[in-house]
Amino acid sequence: MPSKGVQVFTYIGVPDISIELSVPKQIITRRDQGFWSGSLEVEARHISSFFNKKGRFTFKVFHREHQITEQWIDVNAITGNASGGTMESIAETPSIFHDNLVISYGLYEAGPGHEPLPNQHQCYVTVTKNCTNWITNLAPPGSDFENKPFHRLVLPSAHDVGMNSMESSAALLRKVGGAVVSTMLTRTNDKICRVVDKLSGYPIELIAPSIIYSLSITQKDSLDSMLRIGARYFEFRPARLHTSIRSRDALPDKLYFMHSAIPGMGYDTFLAGIIKFLRANRDEIIVVQLRWDGVPSDCAHPSSEEKKQYLDNAIRDHAGGEISVGNLDDMKHRTIAELRRDKKRLIMLDSVDTLSTYTDDGNATIDGQSIVDAFPRVLEDRGAQRRAGFVLIQCQATATNIQKALLHSIKDAGVTTSVLLATKGVCDHKTLPWCRDNVVDRCELGKTVVLMNDWLDGATVDVAVGLSRRRLAK
Repeated sequence: MPSKGVQVFTYIGVPDISIELSVPKQIITRRDQGFWSGSLEVEARHISSFFNKKGRFTFKVFHREHQITEQWIDVNAITGNASGGTMESIAETPSIFHDNLVISYGLYEAGPGHEPLPNQHQCYVTVTKNCTNWITNLAPPGSDFENKPFHRLVLPSAHDVGMNSMESSAALLRKVGGAVVSTMLTRTNDKICRVVDKLSGYPIELIAPSIIYSLSITQKDSLDSMLRIGARYFEFRPARLHTSIRSRDALPDKLYFMHSAIPGMGYDTFLAGIIKFLRANRDEIIVVQLRWDGVPSDCAHPSSEEKKQYLDNAIRDHAGGEISVGNLDDMKHRTIAELRRDKKRLIMLDSVDTLSTYTDDGNATIDGQSIVDAFPRVLEDRGAQRRAGFVLIQCQATATNIQKALLHSIKDAGVTTSVLLATKGVCDHKTLPWCRDNVVDRCELGKTVVLMNDWLDGATVDVAVGLSRRRLAK
C-alpha cells in the first residue's frame, strides 16, 4: 500500500521534557536529552477513509507531563503532499517561549520527492533553556568567569539575520511586480540565470514570492526572538535597493539587509532592535560584523560617513547613555568584566578577516557530510586561526548551489518547500555534535569562535553555551 515518510530530528537540552511524535497507528516518545533522529510512516492502509488518504503527523511537547504545544500537518499517503494544520507555512512556525523554555521547530514539505532533495518530509524540534541572558548566567558580575577574556566565548549566530520575513520583499512585489524581481534575481546570480533558462516559458513572475521564500529566507523568528533564543553574533550586509527598482518608490530609500539583491530587514530597524535588547539585558554583549560579499554593485554600498550616521542615530535614539560601541581590539583583548564596566556591550566590526569553514563546494550539500569533512581541514591550520580576527564555523548547507536542487526549488517553490529548510535537520545532527566534541581542542583559545546556522534554534545555542563554559574554565 502507498505511504509517505516523515523524518524527524529532535534535540532535548533540559530535563523533564518529552516529545511525542505520531502518525496513524504509530507513536514515538522521546525523553532522553541530546540528539535523536528517526522516521514515521503515514501508510494508506492505516487510514480508514476509502477516498481520503490523508494521515496526520503530530508532535507534542510536554514538561513534567504538562503539554506545552501541539503542532500538526496532514500528509497524503498517496500523493505525498502535506497541507493544512499548524505547519503549512514557514511563517507560521515561530519559536515558542514558555516559562524558561524555548521550542524551535520547522517542517520541509518534500512532496512526491525530487532528486537530490529528500524524499521524506523533514521536521526538526528542539527544546532548550530560554537563553535571553546566557552570558549573564554563565559569567555573572563578580564571578571568576567574568574576569576571563571575552574571546573565550563561542557566540551563536543567526545566518543572514535580515532574511527573517517577507515584509520588504512583499512590499516590493506589490509595487513593481514579480517580473522585475525575476529579472533582478537573474542579473545578480549566474546559477539562477542558468536555471531560469531551463524553465523557458514557465511563469516565474507568478511565483516570485515563493521563489524568494525558497531561496532567500533563512530565518523565521523576529530579531527579538533570535536574541532571546541566544544569538550574540550577527553579520549584516547593508545596502540600497537595486538600481532597477530604487527609483520606483517600492520601499523607503534607506539601507536594507541584502541577500544578493533581495532586500530584507532595514539596517535602522536592526540596530534599534539590538540596542533595545542590550538596554533590557544589562550584562549581555553582542557582536555585529558588516560585510558585503554577494551584494551586487547595483545595490549601492554605504559610505563610511553613512555607516557612522546610522550607528550614531541608533545610539542616540535608543541607548539612553548605557551603551558604548566597542571594536575588534576590544573583542580580542578585553575581559567580559572590562567590556561591561566600559559599557562596550555592542562590538561593531567592519569587513574583519575571518577564518571561515564555508566553501561553495563543501556547503553545497543535502546531507551535511561535506561540511563536517571540511571542519578539521580548515581548523588544522593554527597559524591561519591566529592571523584571523576570529573563527567562523558555518553549520548551514547552501543547497541552492546544487543546480538540480535549485531547479526544483524554483519550479516547485512554496512556503514549506525551501531547499534551505530541507537540509536543516540532517545537517544539524552532524555539524552540531562535531562542534560539541571538537571545538575546544581544535580552535585557538585566544580567538573568539562563532557558531552560525540557518533557522536559529536552541540546539545551536546550547552547543555554543556549553563550549563557552568549557573554554572559560581553561
